[in-house]
Amino acid sequence: MMVQAMKTRSSNLLATLLMLLAMSCFVPHVDAQTAEGQQQAGVKWQDLSESQRKVLGKFESRWDQLPLARQNSLANGAQRWLSMPPEQRTNARERFQRWQSLDKEQRRKIRGRYQQFNSLPPAEQARIRKNFRRFQALPPEQRRELRQRFRDLTPQQRKRLRENRPH
Repeated sequence: MMVQAMKTRSSNLLATLLMLLAMSCFVPHVDAQTAEGQQQAGVKWQDLSESQRKVLGKFESRWDQLPLARQNSLANGAQRWLSMPPEQRTNARERFQRWQSLDKEQRRKIRGRYQQFNSLPPAEQARIRKNFRRFQALPPEQRRELRQRFRDLTPQQRKRLRENRPH
């Protein structure tokens, strides 16, 4: 039971991570090369492709007032969006809508879990991802049962489970 509860905890953490990764399509992304070039030039609205302008339409009226880094991030994000297959876009849109529907406290907790996950050693991250894939492969009823069993644990039982988890 403790192993299954631990899997559920790891799965919840990874699910949060995956949701945040999906949302990264909508969050500004800056790589090292972009960061160096941002200081010098932004992206002119006219230089965006027609498809990028369509995706970024709501920014047109204030594009010139956006910080250069934001312009670059939005242009890169629009390009990533356009390169996604339709099914991936649908999934990303649904995840983003779920994210937007969360209140500030829920978002804060998810960001904290994401930071917690990123602070783990790579081997631990890989273990969590593996367990998440195993969890996702379970039938929905079994996943619900495992989630409920974890919720039913007392805080002390959860703490013991975390302390005794295999590394």
